[in-house]
Amino acid sequence: MKEYRKHLTAVLLAIISIAVLAGCNSDAGKASGKSDPLKVHIALNGKMGPLVIAKEKGLFNEEFSKLDAQIEWSEFQSGPPLLESLASNRVDLSFLGDGALIAGIDKNLPFEVIAQTGRGESSVRILAQAKGNIKQIEDLKGKTVGVASGTTGHVYLIKALKAHGLKTDDIKLINLQPDDAQAAFETKKLDAWAIWNPYYLNNIEKGNAVALKVKGKILAPGAIIARNGFAEEHPEIVEAYLKVYKKAADWQIENPDEASEIYSKETKLPVSTVKTIITAEEPNIFFTEDAIKAQQESIDTLAGVGYIKKSFNFKNHINNEYIDDAFKK
Repeated sequence: MKEYRKHLTAVLLAIISIAVLAGCNSDAGKASGKSDPLKVHIALNGKMGPLVIAKEKGLFNEEFSKLDAQIEWSEFQSGPPLLESLASNRVDLSFLGDGALIAGIDKNLPFEVIAQTGRGESSVRILAQAKGNIKQIEDLKGKTVGVASGTTGHVYLIKALKAHGLKTDDIKLINLQPDDAQAAFETKKLDAWAIWNPYYLNNIEKGNAVALKVKGKILAPGAIIARNGFAEEHPEIVEAYLKVYKKAADWQIENPDEASEIYSKETKLPVSTVKTIITAEEPNIFFTEDAIKAQQESIDTLAGVGYIKKSFNFKNHINNEYIDDAFKK
C-alpha cells in the first residue's frame, strides 16, 4: 500500500508540474503579445474570377500577413449554398451573382454589399439544344428548362421571359446546380438551360447548344460582399480584401494569356475558350450607374413576379465606406 501511495503521489506531482508549466507558457505567450492568426473565411463562387487568381498567385499573403490574418478557403458552385454558409458564420468574404444577392437582401441575411464585380453584360445566356426545335424565346413555352434557383441565371431567365410575354409558369422549370444541369442538358433531359460562363460558351463551342436572342440588353452585375459581424469587427481586413481583389482583377486584365492558363487548369476548359470569356468584359469593382440601374430593374421584376416579398432600393444596401477607405487618394 505504501508503494502504491508513493506512486500515486509522484503521478499527481507530475500532473501539477505539467499544468504549472503550461500556465507559465500561456502567460508568457500573452505577455509577449503572441496570439493565433485571425481566421478569415473566404468563399470562391465558381472556378473563375479574380479570387481564383488571388488564391493561385498568393496575392493575399502579403496584405493579410501584415494584419496577422490567415485564410480558410471554401468553394461553391453558386450563390444560394454560399449564402447558407454565410448565415451560419462559415463565410466572411466572397461575391455573389445578382440572383443570390437580391434574394439574400430580401431575406435580411447578414451581409453588406461593399463593391461590384462588373456590369455582367456577357455573363449569362439561355441555351437551347443545337439540334432541337427551340429557335426563339417564345418557343420555350411548355418546354423543360433547367436553372439553379435563386442564381443570376434564374434572374436572367425571368427577365428574358417577361421581355417576350412569358412567365415561369409557362415553362417546366427544373432546379439544378450547374454541374447537374450540364449532365442533364447533354443527355437531352433539358430542352433549354439558363446558365452563365464558362458553361454557356463551352457548350456553344462544342456544338451542343445555341444561345437564344433576347430583346434588349440584360445586364447581370455581381457584387462583392462581407458578413456583417465580421466587417464591423475587422474593417481593416475587409479593406485589404478589396485591395487584393482589385489587384487580382487588374492582373487578369494585363495578363490575359497567363490568367487563361490558370482558369483553364481550374475549369478543364480549352485556354482559347477561357480567353474569349475573360476578354469579353473587364472586371470592375467600382459601382457604375448602369449596373446599379440594372440591379434595381432586376429587383423590381422579381418583386413583380412574386419571387421576392417586395421591392427595395438597391442603393440603400450599398456600403461604400470600405472601398472608399481602401482606395483613398
